[in-house]
Parts: sequence; C-alpha cells; structure tokens
Amino acid sequence: MKQFAPSCERNKQPILVVLSEILNTRGVILEVGSGSGQHAVHFARGLPHMEWQPSDVAENLPSISAWRAEAGLANLREPSILDLFAGDWPVIEAQAVVCINTIHIVSWQAVESLFAGAGRILAPGGIMYVYGPYRYADRPLEPSNEDFDRWLKARDSSSGVRLFEDVNRLAGQHGLMLAGDRAMPANNRSLWWIKSQQARVRP
Repeated sequence: MKQFAPSCERNKQPILVVLSEILNTRGVILEVGSGSGQHAVHFARGLPHMEWQPSDVAENLPSISAWRAEAGLANLREPSILDLFAGDWPVIEAQAVVCINTIHIVSWQAVESLFAGAGRILAPGGIMYVYGPYRYADRPLEPSNEDFDRWLKARDSSSGVRLFEDVNRLAGQHGLMLAGDRAMPANNRSLWWIKSQQARVRP
C-alpha cells in the first residue's frame, strides 16, 4: 500500500524550510493532493504545532494511511477524500492550505476550484502555499521546464506549466494577496499568499 515518490524525497526538506518560516501560528493545515503521503509525514513531524490534514482522490488514500500509521504522529490526521470539483472539502476552516506539484498536473478549471476552495476555508491571515514550476511573462522558461511542459501537454492537453501572472490574478479574485515568491531547487518555485483580513470567510 505504501508508495514512494523520489521527487518527494528530494524536495521535502527545502519545502519544509519555507513552511517553517511562514507557518508560525497554531492551526489546521489542509494539504491538497497529498500523493504518496511522504510529504504529510515529513511536514507534520517538522511542524508539531500544526494539525496536518492530508487529502487526495480515493485511490491515493491507502498509501497516505500507510505512511501515517508507520509514523505514529499525533498531529497527522487520517487522510480525507478531496475532489476539487466537489463543493464539500474535508475541513470548513483552516489556517493554511498547502498544494505541492499539482497545479501543472490538473486542468485550469481544477486550479480555479482549488483557489476558490482555499479562499472559502482560509481564516483571515491564513496562508495559501503552492510549489512547482511556473513560467513568467517577463522571462523565458527554463529549458528543463520547457521539456516538462511539452511532456505534460502530450500526456494531457489541459495540463501544463502555468503562467505565474494568471495564477496570481486568480488568487487575488479570492481575497489572497501575494506574500512570497522564492526560487527552489530544480527550477521550481515556492509561492504563497495571505488571506486578506478584510475578506469575508464564505460559508
């Protein structure tokens, strides 16, 4: 049942360094697209003041549960099903939403649903964090990400490396204001937004 993703093993510590910096208050973190479950264990262990709620499509839950059972961490919750196109999410309010290596995999409609959901459940002052490759309007895409983008689109024409400006505009539509954009290993980025204090948390 327990799956292993080499990319998770490579990027988990650099991501944790950023998360440790920006997630310094207590609360629930909803991880959207937990995949194998490796990140959930590493981040829950590294952020003991946070309650980590992993989520994914049903087929990935057994691996996440296996990683969780082996780790035995009190602050790592049982994984929940999360369908980006469904109205119901497994938590109704969170201090942070974390989504790693997902935005370029799913359709743009799913990205829109992701940010709508984050805007809905984040408390004012809450954090939306995403990680992965991005293209920028003012500079060429790195050759490795150009190759990756072609591979993604050959696999699924609705996926692909997203334009940062499009994603940032979408975030703003849901009361999320850019707070950080940091270069990461292998031409990835850490991006995070803060939920506006004036934005109303919709039911």
